[in-house]
Amino acid sequence: MISNRVVKTRMEDNRTEELKKVRDGVVNLTESPLYKARVKPVVGEGNHYARIMFVGEAPGRNESETGRPFCGAAGKILDELLASVGIKREDVYITNLLKDRPPGNRDPLPEEIALYAPFLDRQIEIIKPKAIVFLGRFSMAYLMKKFGLEAHLAPIGRIHGRVFKAEASWGEVVLVPLYHPAAVIYNQSLKEVLKEDFKSLKKFEKGEVVFGTEAAAPPAAEKEAARPAKGNDKKDDEKPAQQPLL
Repeated sequence: MISNRVVKTRMEDNRTEELKKVRDGVVNLTESPLYKARVKPVVGEGNHYARIMFVGEAPGRNESETGRPFCGAAGKILDELLASVGIKREDVYITNLLKDRPPGNRDPLPEEIALYAPFLDRQIEIIKPKAIVFLGRFSMAYLMKKFGLEAHLAPIGRIHGRVFKAEASWGEVVLVPLYHPAAVIYNQSLKEVLKEDFKSLKKFEKGEVVFGTEAAAPPAAEKEAARPAKGNDKKDDEKPAQQPLL
């Protein structure tokens, strides 16, 4: 049952209207170099009051065709991982760093990240998640830097599943880098790794986390740790799933 306090809070804020403004801003981003090839922008979807927010890298072909994030093979794996820890997809929010598909699913360019990142920043500020989960090295690098954790950057193989604490305008937030679900398509052994890492997300979804007890990873000592890790950030490119947009 939802408490009266929660109902009142939801009536007083206007997250849906604010997220519509984000959507409209993306739709009207005609100056983007990715606009000409756009089929549909992929802004994001899910619960506007989500405790957990997943941030991928950029839309794939079928995502661009449907306007939905993680709607194909990688999306099915994500759904399976969520179900393995009892989290419903409709209870989280899913988006990408870029809102339009780069040609041929190439890596995002720095100028594209600079252009689209403010939309992600605004989504995060509106939704106010307790946990932000990175799916892809570019979203990991951008958000770790945004929250002042650049010194902790390392290849995903070294820091996947670790919990990093940070301060946000609405309070404490945790950042969790994970392998991209698409990595399982190419390396089935990673499914069990992801399932184990997903176990830590359940307590965030339930609101059971006491932030003072969460351990952050030590800073990376190697120079390469300051650079995004390569690989395991494939875009989702398959069939659509039915989820509410925005």
